[in-house]
Amino acid sequence: MNKIIPAERANKVTYAIRDVVVEAKKLKDKGMKILNLNIGDPNVYDFVTPPHLIEAVQKAMAKNLNGYADSAGIEEAREAVAKEAARDGIKGVTKNDVLMSTGVSEGIELALNALLNPGDNVLTPTPGYPVYTAVVNKLGAVLNQYKTDEANGWQPDIEDIRKKINNKTKGIILINPNNPTGALYSKKTLDEIVSLAREHNLVIFSDEIYNKILFDGEKHHSTATLADDVPVLTFNGLSKNYIVPGWRVGWMIFSGPAETISDYKDTVFRLARSRLCSPGPFQFAVKPALEGPQHHIKEMNDKLQKRRDLIYKRFNEIDGFSCAKPKGAFYAFPKIEIPSVKDDRKFIMDILYKKQILAVFGTGFGYAHPDHFRIVFLPPMNVLEESLNKLEEYVKENYSK
Repeated sequence: MNKIIPAERANKVTYAIRDVVVEAKKLKDKGMKILNLNIGDPNVYDFVTPPHLIEAVQKAMAKNLNGYADSAGIEEAREAVAKEAARDGIKGVTKNDVLMSTGVSEGIELALNALLNPGDNVLTPTPGYPVYTAVVNKLGAVLNQYKTDEANGWQPDIEDIRKKINNKTKGIILINPNNPTGALYSKKTLDEIVSLAREHNLVIFSDEIYNKILFDGEKHHSTATLADDVPVLTFNGLSKNYIVPGWRVGWMIFSGPAETISDYKDTVFRLARSRLCSPGPFQFAVKPALEGPQHHIKEMNDKLQKRRDLIYKRFNEIDGFSCAKPKGAFYAFPKIEIPSVKDDRKFIMDILYKKQILAVFGTGFGYAHPDHFRIVFLPPMNVLEESLNKLEEYVKENYSK
């Protein structure tokens, strides 16, 4: 038989967050201890799923609710999400505007599949979460990446967005709080983006999966609360706020004028029917999560803020690095201030092999300049301190004059 040739559309699909793990496993197999600063999974570290969510899923399974769910999601979960949207200030949302998905990633794929034809484009942030660029590439659409401004806390660059809108632009993607930078977008920034969407008939995709992980008393503004007259898809889920990323419970909320969004919404729901459903039993955790005890969120944020403070302080003290202050989520995106470093991937592989620190290179998030990397500050303080001390040693050993 002839060699099987993969589809060309898969050639541009990469996922740096998992790709770096391949090299780390080689060292781990040799018995080396790896300092994992690479993956945004709270359960890998010292964060634990709230027990009432586990109980809710166990009860559903014990009742034999293990078959196919409705393709849009179980009614109880969709109603709970609609009520949460109302509490957040999104007007007019009912259960019929909510679609449950297998994590936010599947929701993104469904939504972009229903909107983009080959040659169309959607504005995506750089740096940004790589799933968006992967889906755009798979669809044969065109990447149209807009800048975010490091000097302004990684806020979206409004003028850059404005000049990149063209007659093939169908929407704009926001990740707020942001992965990989930890930026929290201001109301002013969001208002300006909403105005651009209104002016150019764009759909806004607002990924708000980290909306409850905030520091310094900051407030999160859900994009859909600022625009009754603009179509907005708000993505969220249980993964991060409720410490269950492996359950893959996500959702999207459609809001905006019904006459504008109805055909598009119907298409997304139709695509969802073709994949049957997202996992049923885990959806029974949505109502108790959103309506039950929330004390774990404050406990998580208190721990994370201390860890954020540590990494922010040290990255701005160690020669060779600087870092904008993360305001939400659990990521930082330090800059490598070493003139001789020209390849961020090589830099990351070098600190892995020499100091056993596993982070992710910045160009893996679509960032054009090879001088940043992403770390998570989920690990306990002693792990972060050890990692930062080793990074400081590495710079002194390899780049000191």
